[in-house]
Amino acid sequence: MTLKICVAQLNLVVGDMAGNAEKIVVAARTAYQQGVRLVLTPELSICGYAAEDLFLRQAFIQACNDAVKAVAAALADLKDLSVVVGHPTGGDQRTRSVAVQNRFNAASVLCEGRVVATYAKRELPNYQVFDERRYFTPGQGVCVFEAGEPGDRVKVGLLICEDAWFDRPARETAQAGAELLAVINASPFHVGKGNEREQMMRQRVQACGRPLVYAHLVGGQDEVVFEGHSFALNVDGSLAGRAPSFVEDSLFIEASRTPAALQLQATVAPDRTPEADLWDALVLGVRDYIGKNGFPGVLLGLSGGIDSALVLAIAVDALGKDRVRAVMMPSPYTADISWIDARDMAARLGVRYDELSIVPEFEAFKATLSNEFKGLAEDATEENIQARIRGTLLMALSNKFGSIVLTTGNKSEMATGYCTLYGDMAGGFAVIKDLAKTIVFRLARWRNAHDPYDTGRAPIPERIITRPPSAELRPDQTDQDSLPPYEVLDAIVERYMENDESIGQIIAAGYARADVERVTRLIKINEYKRRQSPVGIRLTHRSFGKDWRYPITNRFRA
Repeated sequence: MTLKICVAQLNLVVGDMAGNAEKIVVAARTAYQQGVRLVLTPELSICGYAAEDLFLRQAFIQACNDAVKAVAAALADLKDLSVVVGHPTGGDQRTRSVAVQNRFNAASVLCEGRVVATYAKRELPNYQVFDERRYFTPGQGVCVFEAGEPGDRVKVGLLICEDAWFDRPARETAQAGAELLAVINASPFHVGKGNEREQMMRQRVQACGRPLVYAHLVGGQDEVVFEGHSFALNVDGSLAGRAPSFVEDSLFIEASRTPAALQLQATVAPDRTPEADLWDALVLGVRDYIGKNGFPGVLLGLSGGIDSALVLAIAVDALGKDRVRAVMMPSPYTADISWIDARDMAARLGVRYDELSIVPEFEAFKATLSNEFKGLAEDATEENIQARIRGTLLMALSNKFGSIVLTTGNKSEMATGYCTLYGDMAGGFAVIKDLAKTIVFRLARWRNAHDPYDTGRAPIPERIITRPPSAELRPDQTDQDSLPPYEVLDAIVERYMENDESIGQIIAAGYARADVERVTRLIKINEYKRRQSPVGIRLTHRSFGKDWRYPITNRFRA
């Protein structure tokens, strides 16, 4: 006995039920021609993940129901093919003050034009970027269905994502007769998450004594990225197959019955480095945000510094050089090497490059404000005016030509407020918002040594990487005039913001009290800035986005 399984690792679009349904149908028909009799699609594959408050609209749920029926009808002629699709179902009774919820995160098994089984997710995550208890009610019971041709069927137990991170749903499904666990998922990427999933599922199969197939979503959706990395594990926990990461793919798995258990076999994509994962996540996040929202291209301010250089390289890898425009906007404090290096990098990547001096506008602003500022020394006010002039120029170009502005601020700056509202924060998508400055340097060096999208090796001039970082908003300025060394800053941010360590714990770990007090204070007082920042790609297990919901008005500091 051999059951051939296809994991359809699809890149779906939230709310495009017709388009998503068509992708599922094409993937299923293609797989069927190759002998597949069980197709698994990702969690909520009909509507995309996560649809957020669209789940609260009954018209949205009805459109999903209609799409499930359409997929079933479109595959009705494929004898003995079982296709698992994820979709919301149910509804609620709502007033302006009260909602009685009866909505489920469900998966249905379609076979020969019919829905033969439906399962509702039992364990609803409500942490990090997840809000599933806002939208769904926990399901109950198990779902075991048969897949394959008559006389040669396999009993498959269906689970949805978080269900498999807990012992009980898998154990009860195995006790109900499942020979194979099929887990459909939409689990957002952060560095190291793929290996975490494999290890957790390894514990699950060893605990319940059943092999497992993990079908995962791929693609970018607003701030989150799904990396694919679908896989299959044998009953002893050994890796039977793995799909590539960050691309659509069909993972074909053969399940053969042995006296002890089903034995799974498939191709295995190679292990990856954290830098490769980060780069592909950034590229996919940019490509899908731009593509799924219909922007013709992107533009960014290219300063000659490391952050904008990295963003430019990411944008070209994501979109190609013809859809990327770089603008250098020198001020009175811009060093010659900045525009020299900016020109060099633009030439290396072949993007359109323009220089727009902000000196006349800066002098005009100072002249207009001269009476108001009379007798006062220049300070951060004048620095911010320069940043806001640049933001205005970029947004004007965006308005005129339709390209979205990519902002270039990193996580270290977002944490400490080393950024200007309506200045360098002005834009539509914050590409490296969740990338600490130390990682920015590491990724720049990685990209110079690798050319994963065939756009050119070593796109970033070496001097951009080695020179001291500077905003160049006053004479001889460097970032370390205002901030601790980035190695110290980033470590404190990670401990305090990502890992919830207290000030006392961080000091006890060996960091200077003055640095810890300073950085944590900056994190607290700059919440109002972050609340107004563009959405950006989530790369760590806690980003300044849906993971971070702190009040602006707040007198508590840990």
